Amino acid sequence: MESSLVLWLVLIATLAIIHSVQAQDQKGFISLDCGLPENEQSPYNDTTTGLNFSSDATFIQSGKTGKIQASSSWRRYLIRATFTYGNYDGLNVQPVFDLYLGPNRWATIDLETMVNGSRTGETIPLISTLELRPMENDCYITKSGSLNLHHRSYLRKSESNILRYANDTYDRIWNPYFWKEWTQISTTLDAGRPNSYDPPKDALKNAATPTNSSGPLTIRWSSANPDAQYHLEFNMFWNGDFFYGPLTPLKFGTNTIFSKSSRTCDGGKCSVQLIRTNRSTLPPLLNAFEVYTVIQFPLSETDESDVNAIRSIATNYELSRINWQGDPCFPQQLRWDGLNCTNADRSVPPRITSLNLSSSGLTGTIASAIQNLTELEKLDLSNNNLTGGVPEFLGNMKSLLVINLSGNDLNGLLPQALQRKGLELFVEGNPGLHASGPSRKLLKNKVSVPIVASVLASAAIAIAVLVLFLVLRKKRSKTVKDLPRPQSTPTVNDTFANKNSRRFTYSEVIKMTNNFQRVLGKGGFGMVYHGSINGSQQVAVKLLSQSSAQGYKEFKAEVDLLLRVHHTNLVTLVGYCYEGDHLALIYEFLPNGDLKQHLSGKGGRPIINWRIRLQIALEAALGLEYLHIGCTPPMVHRDVKTANILLDENFKTKLADFGLSRSFQGGCESQDSTVIAGTCGYLDPEYCRTSRLAEKSDVYSYGVVLLEMITNQPVISEKCHIAEWVGSTLKRGDITEIMDPNLGGAYDSNSAWRAVELAMSCADPFSSKRPTMSQVISELKECIVCENSRMNNNGGIESQQVSIVLDTSVGPGAR
Repeated sequence: MESSLVLWLVLIATLAIIHSVQAQDQKGFISLDCGLPENEQSPYNDTTTGLNFSSDATFIQSGKTGKIQASSSWRRYLIRATFTYGNYDGLNVQPVFDLYLGPNRWATIDLETMVNGSRTGETIPLISTLELRPMENDCYITKSGSLNLHHRSYLRKSESNILRYANDTYDRIWNPYFWKEWTQISTTLDAGRPNSYDPPKDALKNAATPTNSSGPLTIRWSSANPDAQYHLEFNMFWNGDFFYGPLTPLKFGTNTIFSKSSRTCDGGKCSVQLIRTNRSTLPPLLNAFEVYTVIQFPLSETDESDVNAIRSIATNYELSRINWQGDPCFPQQLRWDGLNCTNADRSVPPRITSLNLSSSGLTGTIASAIQNLTELEKLDLSNNNLTGGVPEFLGNMKSLLVINLSGNDLNGLLPQALQRKGLELFVEGNPGLHASGPSRKLLKNKVSVPIVASVLASAAIAIAVLVLFLVLRKKRSKTVKDLPRPQSTPTVNDTFANKNSRRFTYSEVIKMTNNFQRVLGKGGFGMVYHGSINGSQQVAVKLLSQSSAQGYKEFKAEVDLLLRVHHTNLVTLVGYCYEGDHLALIYEFLPNGDLKQHLSGKGGRPIINWRIRLQIALEAALGLEYLHIGCTPPMVHRDVKTANILLDENFKTKLADFGLSRSFQGGCESQDSTVIAGTCGYLDPEYCRTSRLAEKSDVYSYGVVLLEMITNQPVISEKCHIAEWVGSTLKRGDITEIMDPNLGGAYDSNSAWRAVELAMSCADPFSSKRPTMSQVISELKECIVCENSRMNNNGGIESQQVSIVLDTSVGPGAR
């Protein structure tokens, strides 16, 4: 990033002049006391500054983030945030987190380094105050970028008088500054004709002149980056070179000198000099100065019409999703749930191209604001409780390619415009909806608009999948014995039927899945369907197939395990169904699918960056560690693979599919070791040879998963296993040959090397050489520290006209 400085000097003509500023009201000021409950002394007057602070309760939807709505008319603002850590979480660890302004990262707030110079694990973001101060549009002008405060000073010997509101109309904070080679001068006279910068009167009461009247008045500062570029502003010299002049200050007036051009400081040492001219009878004087760095905000905010539309939709349906705050599209890791956006050109405002509100408990009619998303290509409103007719405007949205309205209670005639070529429309499950035209037939099936070739292709794929399934089933039946189902309902003494979980009837399962309408996936157990309990809680329903190689024993094992284990990184069992031949498991629904989909890019899944991959790996390891050492007796998962690592809307990781899990005793083999179970490629070779099951079998599988996350290569290719390929590639000593090319080289090499070496040690053929999951967790945390350091060092390039102040000495106290 090109770093630059902008310098403003406020020059006063007479020996000492005061600029009169009357006490100002706070019109346009926004001062938020973050965390203050709305009903507790809000608003209140701060006794130190005289500023009126209000609770931030009306600006946020949660305790995590907040966004201030911009004024309808564009205006420059000074934005100041303060942060005070008061050991709110009981961890006594100063937080480190990123601060975003719209879609761009403004700064990294690192209170931990400021306090003790070290970092110790993860922390929770916080904010104490957020202040917005409107400025005049003809001041603080730059050709590009925004201004980040470096320092602001007025020239006075006293070190105790900090100036801000009400001395300063804009509530800027001024610190006293003085050098020993200067002479202090002051006055009680008033100065007129203020300019738009409006410096505070108490700053203009005082000025400095060089003690040597023939010498220059020099301002010096240092830059951490010697290659940084700077903007700069009697005669004025920048690092010894003539810059501006001669200047004849206005009598009883205010002169502000500034520039928009860039210069650099030799060796990072910067200086500006004011030098008297040959005609001058008095030395130069200076009252105050400000220095700013220029930062760029390269990411454009989402198109305003799209933002207004999606917020109107959220209001219409009373959606209160936790992450529907800030900019809808950027940054990508904070993109709103259910949205996809265009992002080809970072400088062009992104547009919303996909909106998925399936199974979101929507009621009422189809929101008219949807038509304002003019670039929308996919719209999914399925499995809700929408009523009324299908609006005509949907057919007029020419960019729409897919519309899914199935599973609602829509009625009336389907608009003719929706039956256009190129549009794929789903409307099944709406009993009162009829086709338009003379026949007005009841719609029972998908309105098939796409060309016949795509339908035939889908049929061919379905037939091929069916044939493959039958072949694989036949092969598997030779090695895995089908377990018979009990012929009667189990007794109340059966663990899974006893307590601690909800038991559903089969008719309830049919209702919650809308007659098994939406398929989420398929596994060895059977099909997995999307469901909804009471129209609010989304669930995933795993239904045991009649032809499944897995049976009652696996079903019971999974229920038994999930009833007695509870961990944030293990999927939660909502309930189960056991009714005759009908066996079903009901889990919490995780909208981001599984890790395998994200690595392969299936379903348009975004590429997850290296930092998120490490976090996913860490959380999966935490789940396994709990099974190995936190359960009594300890458990082995036996089927650790990317398809069984599920992700919620915030990419939090949860291990799933415990049907093959077995207990083991203190690290020894399981008593039930007669049948080898797991997935080819992930199976521990030592377990396959000896039938001895231990926690190190999971460690091996986990190592394969980690290699998959690192390389994005298939576990078994035509030539070899992934561990063999990585091992041979490592010999050439080039980490870039191993890392997933989709990462684009955006990773810390030390972090990458450590992760690869960790994965290879986990996937060692000999279990004695593999680490425990606790050791894996420790090493992954170090990998994350390395990657965080890289990201922090690259900070600042994605940071509007702002000043960040980490000064917590002025303003409300810690909250």
